[in-house]
Amino acid sequence: MTQHVSPPRDGTGKAAPVDGPPAWRGVIARADVRTLSLLGVLAALVLIGGITKPDEFLDTRNLQLVLTQASVIGVVTVGMTFVIISGGIDLSVGAIVALASVWATTVATQEYGFFGILFTAIVVGVGCGLVNGVLIAYGAMVPFIATLAMLASARGLALQITDGRTQIVTVDGILDLGERDSYVLGIPPLVLVFAAVTVIGWLVLNRTTFGRRTVAVGGNAEAARLAGIDVRRQRLYLYLLSGLCCGIAAFLLIVLSGSGQNTNGNLYELDAIAAAIIGGTLLSGGRGTIVGSVLGVLIFTTITNIFALNNLQSDVQQIAKGAIIVAAVLVQRRTASTH
Repeated sequence: MTQHVSPPRDGTGKAAPVDGPPAWRGVIARADVRTLSLLGVLAALVLIGGITKPDEFLDTRNLQLVLTQASVIGVVTVGMTFVIISGGIDLSVGAIVALASVWATTVATQEYGFFGILFTAIVVGVGCGLVNGVLIAYGAMVPFIATLAMLASARGLALQITDGRTQIVTVDGILDLGERDSYVLGIPPLVLVFAAVTVIGWLVLNRTTFGRRTVAVGGNAEAARLAGIDVRRQRLYLYLLSGLCCGIAAFLLIVLSGSGQNTNGNLYELDAIAAAIIGGTLLSGGRGTIVGSVLGVLIFTTITNIFALNNLQSDVQQIAKGAIIVAAVLVQRRTASTH
C-alpha cells in the first residue's frame, strides 16, 4: 500500500516552497553564457586584428569606421530580431532600405531639406512594413513568400526611381553629420543613433507587454491567442517595427554615403538574420536577445574589417561567415536538446 505524503506546510497552513532554483534563473544563466561566449569571440577577433595589422586595425579612425558600418545593419538587425522571435522572417529588409534611401534622395525630396529626407525614409520604411504586415497577419500569407515578393517589388521600384543612377545628396545638414566635426566625444552620430535604437529595443523586448506578447506569439501562437493576445495585430505591429528600423537605417546609410542608390542594402537580410542567429535568437521563434544580436553584428563587421585590412578575398570572408552561422545553429540545437 502506497502511503501519500502531503507537502510540508509553513506556519500559515500554506504549502512551503520547494527547495531549488527557480526556472527563470536557468534562463538567465544560459543567456549570460551566450553573451559571454559572444564577447569572447569578439575579443578574439580584436586580438587577431591587433596582431595582424596593429597600426591600422587599432587606429581610432578604423575603430570608428567599424562602429559606423555596424550601425546601419545593426538598426536593421534590431527589427529583424523582433520578427524572428515572433516566429516570422523578413527577407525584404535590404530592398526596403534601398527603396527608402532612393525615395528620400530624389531632387523633389531634397528640396524639403534635412527633415524632408528623414521623414520620407521613415515613411517609406513603415509603409513597406505595413504592406508586409497586412499580407502576413490578415492575408494569411507565409512570411517567406510575402517578404520575398516585397524584396522583388522594392528592388524593382528603387531601380525605376533612380534609372540605375546614383542620387547625390546636396543637403548640407545631411552631409555635415558624416564629418568628424559632428562627432560627440569622438563617437560618430550614427553610432549614437544605433546605441539609442539598441537600448529602446532592449527595453521594449524585456520590460514591456509588447515584448512579452512577441515572445508568447513566437513560442506558441495558438496558446497566445487563447490567452487573449490578438496574434494578427501583434504580427502587424512587428512588421511595422521592422519597416521603421529599415527607414532609420536608410537615413543612416544616406548620411554615411552621401547618396541614394538602388543597390543599397544588398544582402542586408542575410546579414541581419545571421547576426540574430549567432546572437541566440531561435529561427523557430520564442527566444532571442537584443544584446546577442548586436554582438553578432559587431562580430561580422569586425570580420569584414580584418579581411579588408589583410587584403583577403571576399569569397573567403563569405565562407568564414557561413561557417560561423552553421556553428551557431549547431550550438542552438545542442542547447535546445539538453534543456
